[in-house]
Amino acid sequence: MDKTKIFVLILFITCQQSYCQTVELLGKVKSTSDVENIHIINKTAQKFTITNIHGTFRIAATLNDTIIFTSVQHKTMSVIVDDEIIKNKTLVITLEEQINELDQVVVGKILTGNMLLDVSNVKDEPMTSLKAGIPSYQGRPKTQSERRLNEATTGGGFLPLNPILNAISGRTKELKNRIKLEEKDALMQDIKVRLSVDLFSENPLAEESVMEFFYFVSEQPDFLERCKHKTSIEVLDYLIAKLKIFKQILNSAKIYEVD
Repeated sequence: MDKTKIFVLILFITCQQSYCQTVELLGKVKSTSDVENIHIINKTAQKFTITNIHGTFRIAATLNDTIIFTSVQHKTMSVIVDDEIIKNKTLVITLEEQINELDQVVVGKILTGNMLLDVSNVKDEPMTSLKAGIPSYQGRPKTQSERRLNEATTGGGFLPLNPILNAISGRTKELKNRIKLEEKDALMQDIKVRLSVDLFSENPLAEESVMEFFYFVSEQPDFLERCKHKTSIEVLDYLIAKLKIFKQILNSAKIYEVD
């Protein structure tokens, strides 16, 4: 075996050890308010748990996993699992209390009926690079995972090494999966904000199970197909159907606990 093959083999083994080592994290959530029943979701591995009365929890994770902390009374927080967390097998975070405030009211200019005066009071739209004819990127900003995927699949020189090495180590596939998970999470959060009132007014669900239900929905194989770029009525019909299934699972779990 020549030196090149040995180098690639060693690199592959090292990458596999770095990216695939799964450990059980012992975590603790701190806050000025109640820390019981806070939802902890490993979005990358699609694992879920909640905190106990003391704010402690256990959850499996690997390097670079995204762990989300969410509850009704706290602001949502995301943590990327780094080398130090894997080494110490501990994760301690402090959540900020959620304070609900009314949207700021902005009072605009009042039209007087005098055309010349009203036209002079109307401000022009802001100048942009597109209006000025300057070439620039006009799409939405890329997420961190999308930027990493672009870096992992591109390279320079006669033989770009990044795409080759990342394909061997599985990092490219991991980043693609992470982008899909982020897309699901963003869509799920948007649906939760828009349709929660309409959904639960006719189909009540205990408050402590609401967040778990939406993550349950986002993990369904047909979630993106049925909810992305769909009307609110179509999405609401989908949520009602999934809510019936979710309630059946909850009831089965309660019966099992009693037995």
